[in-house]
Amino acid sequence: MSVKIKVFNRSGDLVGPVESAKVEKSDEDWQQQLTPEQFEVARAKGTERPFCGTLLDNKKEGVYACICCDLPLFASSGKFNSGTGWPSFFQPVADENVATETDAAYGMRRVEILCARCDCHLGHVFPDGPKPTGQRYCVNSESLRFVDASDLKSLADPAAGE
Repeated sequence: MSVKIKVFNRSGDLVGPVESAKVEKSDEDWQQQLTPEQFEVARAKGTERPFCGTLLDNKKEGVYACICCDLPLFASSGKFNSGTGWPSFFQPVADENVATETDAAYGMRRVEILCARCDCHLGHVFPDGPKPTGQRYCVNSESLRFVDASDLKSLADPAAGE
């Protein structure tokens, strides 16, 4: 199975959409790759406590990538302080890179956001964000890895080609 996503090339430019294979691993494989906290949030659909995430107050310029497969998900230019206790963004790097599902857990009806390539649980999206989109992508720090703007080439994806 494959997905169409946008990725960084060797020059550090976002390109695509390109065809990329879905990343599928067993829970055991994910547990080898991730810390227990990352696994609980990213693979078991947990939620970190508010105001505790390592990326909440990050003000550096760069990209937030999936902790599981390194797919670029959000840019610092789309980040804002929502006051909710989780890193919040008004848009993803590319719509193709974030998938959504209905989440009816805990007696609520929410829209869950996932990495389009590996189904990593990111958090939820709400219609109460700022302009220009009006969206608030509320994301767990444990689901993300920050890549500084000066190091975007490190996210170069083979699917981008030369």
